[in-house]
Amino acid sequence: MSVSAAHIQDRFESSRGFDPIFNSVDGTNCDHGIDTSTRAGRAAASSLLRTRGLIRVALAVPVTRDFEIVSVSNPYGCGETDTISTYRRPLPATNLRFLSAVMFDGRESSVQGGTTPILFSNYPQSLMGDLQHQANDATLGHAQGMAPGLSVAQQQAIVEFEMGLFSAQAEDRGAGELTAQDGQGGPRALSKQFFYIGTNDPVGLDPNNPVPLKFNTKVFDLFDAWQNSHEPRRRSIARGQMLFNTRTFTITGVAGLNGATFSNGVTGPATIVSTCGICHDTPNVGDHSVGAPLDIGVADPPGGNNVLNTSYLPVVTVCQRPSLTVCVRTTDPGRALITGSFADVGKFKGPILRGLSARAPYFHNGSARNLLDVLDFYNSRFQIGFTEQEKADLVAFLSSL
Repeated sequence: MSVSAAHIQDRFESSRGFDPIFNSVDGTNCDHGIDTSTRAGRAAASSLLRTRGLIRVALAVPVTRDFEIVSVSNPYGCGETDTISTYRRPLPATNLRFLSAVMFDGRESSVQGGTTPILFSNYPQSLMGDLQHQANDATLGHAQGMAPGLSVAQQQAIVEFEMGLFSAQAEDRGAGELTAQDGQGGPRALSKQFFYIGTNDPVGLDPNNPVPLKFNTKVFDLFDAWQNSHEPRRRSIARGQMLFNTRTFTITGVAGLNGATFSNGVTGPATIVSTCGICHDTPNVGDHSVGAPLDIGVADPPGGNNVLNTSYLPVVTVCQRPSLTVCVRTTDPGRALITGSFADVGKFKGPILRGLSARAPYFHNGSARNLLDVLDFYNSRFQIGFTEQEKADLVAFLSSL
């Protein structure tokens, strides 16, 4: 499971900052130049973990690349330009059967990381292998285990256990049990959800997928039976689901989608009119059914069109080789630190949407404190025009996943 920032703060209070989660290997804002000899010092050193639930992930800049890290402005130290300290939310260790890439930047599903991209043609073997690799990396890195790490048998046992775990919201304070009145919420129904790599993919990103492209914007059908419920909260959840499935808006400027040419030869148009399902297409799960890292602007520094507060994050200036005249500023280079490609700066995968209610804050950098912040970001970024009632219905729906 993932952890909420509120739960991490409780652990700090109960342990006075000595809980292993606050170790400097990844639990502090920087791993050097910090003073953790006092409670106040430990609190300051782990502020991002305590308040935003962010784990520090230090990633070496790829040797083979078409960009330069020109500068790093990090208020916590760790301003090196050869190893970038990124700050990211941990992803849940459940519902893994539906993954099309492992980790926000896909580093555990990439040839650069010594792992295998997850495709229709190699699933589930590729996913299982990637998860084994991730388990060993986490053991040697985050857990500070001794080399060579886990045995193959241990890796397999961990992944077998993880693959059997499913999490989803089971009850809502206003609506009651999410299986009542023929509702299909909760983990039991999720564990039986049909899935393959490329299912309901809107642009056919996997050329090895023999299934004809048939994108259905009706991604979620969990609460269809509640549309005419006598319970107001259940009707609100059903309305939110319908909004998710049917509300169209104009999508522009999303690197990795608009104007991108995919491996099947399809080029995404500069302007797309679609629904939330264009990126959250996996039925009743909500991630992308193929590896599709995108830059929707969440990693943008403060100012500009980003309504999210990212002022607590470092700002990295990345310039394209060879001229270094084309530059971008970002709070996290994202997938570019894996592929070495300037075009991948700021790109991240979209996570699974089940069990959201217990996992605040949201986005890879914890910049949305709650689900309303998430909706306000999308509403501003894509000028959707949600009313207050529509936002309330969408929050009710997303909270029930």
